[in-house]
Amino acid sequence: MKLSDLARACAQYVTERRGDCEVLLPCMDSRKKTERGLFFCISGARFDAHDYAAQAVQNGAAALVVERFLPLDVPQLLVTDTRLAFGPMCAELYGHPARQMKMVGITGTKGKTTTSYLIKAILEQAGYKCGLIGTTGNMIGSTFIHGSMTTPEADELQGLLRHMADQQVQAVVMEVSAHATAMHRVDGILYDVGCYTNLSQDHLDYFGTMDKYFEAKKVFFTPRYTRAAALNVDDESTRKILADIQIPYTCYGISSDAEIYARDIEITENGVSFRMCVNKRGERQIKLQMTGIFNVYNALTAASAALLLGVSMDDIVKGLESVRAVPGRAEMLDTDTPYKVILDYSHSPDALENILKAVRDFTRGRVIALFGCGGDRDHGKRPMMGEIGGRLADFSILTSDNPRSEDPYQILAAIEEGIRHTKGAYTVIENRREAIRYALEIARDGDVVVLAGKGHETYQEIRGEKHPFDEKIVVKELLADMRAHKN
Repeated sequence: MKLSDLARACAQYVTERRGDCEVLLPCMDSRKKTERGLFFCISGARFDAHDYAAQAVQNGAAALVVERFLPLDVPQLLVTDTRLAFGPMCAELYGHPARQMKMVGITGTKGKTTTSYLIKAILEQAGYKCGLIGTTGNMIGSTFIHGSMTTPEADELQGLLRHMADQQVQAVVMEVSAHATAMHRVDGILYDVGCYTNLSQDHLDYFGTMDKYFEAKKVFFTPRYTRAAALNVDDESTRKILADIQIPYTCYGISSDAEIYARDIEITENGVSFRMCVNKRGERQIKLQMTGIFNVYNALTAASAALLLGVSMDDIVKGLESVRAVPGRAEMLDTDTPYKVILDYSHSPDALENILKAVRDFTRGRVIALFGCGGDRDHGKRPMMGEIGGRLADFSILTSDNPRSEDPYQILAAIEEGIRHTKGAYTVIENRREAIRYALEIARDGDVVVLAGKGHETYQEIRGEKHPFDEKIVVKELLADMRAHKN
């Protein structure tokens, strides 16, 4: 594409153009080798990419998008805000692939990943070739594609969507994080359906306040991003979305009046059954293979989105019931032990409370909770998670969870502040592998061990370095070693 053609297509962002040339791909990393690349000089909190434009040119960038003209002998587009221009220009350069597929976006603090898998299963049951983009990675059908973040940056995202469209994908289900809307990563995409799961404390290290965090989610439910919405009416924050909403929507829930709701809910260790009631469409019995009341909400979210897309009730039921597990989400590990071990990604207070309450519903013995808090992230949630563990678990094991650049013992001390105010029994074992060993050693018949925080992650990040740490493998190795020593 000619730089002049791009400037005309995105005229609302461009104030002036100097020079012209053919450009192929967008780029925001000056270190990346490109051929006829278009480098975007995005100013961030720590770096101003204008300072690295010369390096980008050396690495093959043929032109620049800038907020101030630079003394470099390459064509340049002057825009009012490079971050705002980045998404729409990436979409234009890749030929707007999202327009060729049905697009479903899911936002909310919890439930995004599981809901995305459920919607994907429903759409595949309905005959769609489906793509998925999210925290656990990206998929086309059953083929995994590596992903680096929940919602990729606009250049990576549009490139991925282009690849999916070229592979004849008909529908894409993706997680849309609050960071993604705040940083305009999904600008240039209009979603057919946007889903809202819930709001609870998380990511305050970035947003600062819950109000700012919520606003980053609320903006997704505007005509700029979404044609229609599926909203969890049981979540208190939904009222603030409904107060200003200007797009068609449907509401789902359990305890509040809603167009789609669940009743007669029965929870066991093997799953959840409930009757899904849809106004004017009747009732259907659902038997999920995943447990916990939160998965009822996830199923209702998925069903609501599918109904907005015109999927039949039969396909919705079959799709929901086909999903056995989602990686690292209330995932029951195959341990062949008299106690159960559940792997869950719960790394926020509300998520930890949800998984411990869900496990409590079916546990015959003790609930043993193993958890920590990530370093360089929201400090306020640390004592909150300690309090939740002390209140809801019979025994808590406090340990490391991606301490990053922080002293892990300082993180653990903050968690202890919360748990000390409860009557809950606990111990502190900083080394996560040793903490898991201890949990397995003390577990008895009927107990449930909840390994919280890591979920699908396969590493521990310590002092800026990622060390291999897949808890499925760790549990298997520890149990094998324990059995060998017993024999």
